Amino acid sequence: MAEPVKIKIWSDYVCPFCMLAEGPLEEAIKDVGADVEVEWLPFELRPHPQATLRPEDEYLPSIWERAVYPMARRLGVDITLPTVSPQPYTALAFEGYQYAAGQGRGTEYNQRMFRAFFQESQDLGQLDVLTALAGEIGLDETGFRAALEDGTYRERHREALREAAAHQVQAVPTILVGDIRIEGVPRPAQLRKAILDAQAQQADGDVYGAACGIDGKGC
Repeated sequence: MAEPVKIKIWSDYVCPFCMLAEGPLEEAIKDVGADVEVEWLPFELRPHPQATLRPEDEYLPSIWERAVYPMARRLGVDITLPTVSPQPYTALAFEGYQYAAGQGRGTEYNQRMFRAFFQESQDLGQLDVLTALAGEIGLDETGFRAALEDGTYRERHREALREAAAHQVQAVPTILVGDIRIEGVPRPAQLRKAILDAQAQQADGDVYGAACGIDGKGC
């Protein structure tokens, strides 16, 4: 049986374009009909102690009016510039993602984080907020809170950040479909082509590249 096409997506919960990338991704996967394995990975746009952005300053309203809102309207996504000021650091929320992923609910957790921030203006930097949101998707609130308070998943999150650095991720969303890299919100057709190309590359790998060694191995 052929291996599924692996898709890695680096994102940050305070990046509106990462939320907007969900629709094209889902559409492309549905249309192409290939066996696909999606893995969401963290990237902190502004890690502590770097200052985070404030919605009352000029930059955020400007970029939202110029780029975020027009794209959201085209994609039919309900999204609003959050009023949380300053914007939260996301390391703790990403530690929560590691907990959720271990319970098989990583995708649900990601989706809930995006909607909590961009549709409800909830502060994802607050442990109480994260715990309540985790409970909403069926995670054990007591276990979730304890894991974040104890830093149980802190090193796993740091390992994920090191993977982002190894892939030279500098902006989100960054999507890796097999070996094909896409930066920014993708077009569904662009993603479909990447998935099919990656699928073809995997199929070729089953045929090409085989060789006989002098020790007889492989023959």
